[in-house]
Amino acid sequence: MKQTASLDGMPTTNSVKKPKGQMNESLRIFVRNKSAVFGTLTFIAILLVTAIGPYILNTDPFDLAGIPLAPPGTPDNWLGTDYLGRDTLTGLVYGGRATLAVGFIAALLSVFIGVLFGALAGFYGGWVDEALMRITEFFQVLPSLLFAMVLVTLFEPTIWTIAIAIGLVSWTQTARLARSEFLRLRTLDYVMAERIIGASNGRIIWKVILPNALAPLIVAATLSIGTAILFEAGLSFLGLGDPNKMSWGLMIGNNRPYILLNWWSVTLPGIAIFLTVLSISLIGDGLNDALNPKLRDRA
Repeated sequence: MKQTASLDGMPTTNSVKKPKGQMNESLRIFVRNKSAVFGTLTFIAILLVTAIGPYILNTDPFDLAGIPLAPPGTPDNWLGTDYLGRDTLTGLVYGGRATLAVGFIAALLSVFIGVLFGALAGFYGGWVDEALMRITEFFQVLPSLLFAMVLVTLFEPTIWTIAIAIGLVSWTQTARLARSEFLRLRTLDYVMAERIIGASNGRIIWKVILPNALAPLIVAATLSIGTAILFEAGLSFLGLGDPNKMSWGLMIGNNRPYILLNWWSVTLPGIAIFLTVLSISLIGDGLNDALNPKLRDRA
């Protein structure tokens, strides 16, 4: 807190925190959250392995590296091979790139569409709100996985089409969240002051209200990455993944018929997906605790 001079010259206390102070406080709360720190460190480790690992291995994950169905612990294949003889470790390292890429691209698209619809609906209200929310409800009642399967089937199943399909079916919750935040913030004093001085609607939406609504949207964006990763794994498991790009979901889908003979080529990618989604969820929970003003005041 800082002191300001009153009318009689005596200092008074101003309880309004500076944005930098709020960020420092949020960071302190996040660091104190052991689960969030564990999730962050785990996710960083996964990113490092998938980013640096391919340069160390320097091989093609689709190349045959040993005898088929070699168990973990084999000298040349530490984590064993799949039913064709492809190295499981190489598949895990390279597969993380495609899986994470789909997660980030789909989450970015989902947040973009959701924030756009929610911001316009919450700010303008009236017929704009009605029209955009009816579109949102239409997408919300559609079976997400089935709709994504249809979109991927209509086009060539590549990393980009899969990511776009996932993004197009998973934006509705973000839209509703953004709408509620804009409905809450649009009547506050600082927004009304911008209207009085003649600020344009575009400036008020994107430069005044949106920055103050970012906290819950950041949490939603973080969690949507994990949702997109699970979507990609589900599509690949059903045979709708990109056959030219190794991913964790593709490894599970390809080796599913041989799970009793080749459990490691299904279990290990499943563990990788589990750890990735778990770490992202822990980060999201930590961000929610750190950025939520009510929880921050209780900390």
